[in-house]
Amino acid sequence: MHERNRVRFGWLTPALALFVAIDIATFWNQAWIIFRGAPFNLSLLVFGLVITSTFYIAASVTFPRLTETETDKVDLDQHFWTHRKTVFVCILAANLMVATFMLLLAQGNAEFARLASSLRLWVGVAFFIGCSATAAFARSRKVVKIALIVVLLYSMWQVSNSATLLIQAGGWAPALTAE
Repeated sequence: MHERNRVRFGWLTPALALFVAIDIATFWNQAWIIFRGAPFNLSLLVFGLVITSTFYIAASVTFPRLTETETDKVDLDQHFWTHRKTVFVCILAANLMVATFMLLLAQGNAEFARLASSLRLWVGVAFFIGCSATAAFARSRKVVKIALIVVLLYSMWQVSNSATLLIQAGGWAPALTAE
């Protein structure tokens, strides 16, 4: 917003940024729920670092970097078309790493096997991957826009489902106070 005189906003890059932000939050949610019982281990930390680095690349290219000396106007929609493949491929890679890791864990752990046997989970993963891959690789701008909208709506639907579950559970308990 500080650079509104130099930036033409459009809607594609902000929509992509919202999608990336929600997907990063989804990753941390999954990590907390699924992997919080994992033992402290350097290899797990490095694996998490690889995934978060992939998300970092996606997030860092979502918006252009403006320098103080630049005088040219920046078009965020054009920036989207230039960098969408990088962003979506990074998002796909991070999510595929998590899914692969989960499948590997399912081979030796009954609880992970139960989670990994969920048809709903894999339908959601397939839908997410299909929409993200379409947004990354489709040649038609109209198809890319539709895929972006659909995957963003899907992500927002997931957030609203999560909020509904939180509300139905009565929210969260107040923090315990020291007596």
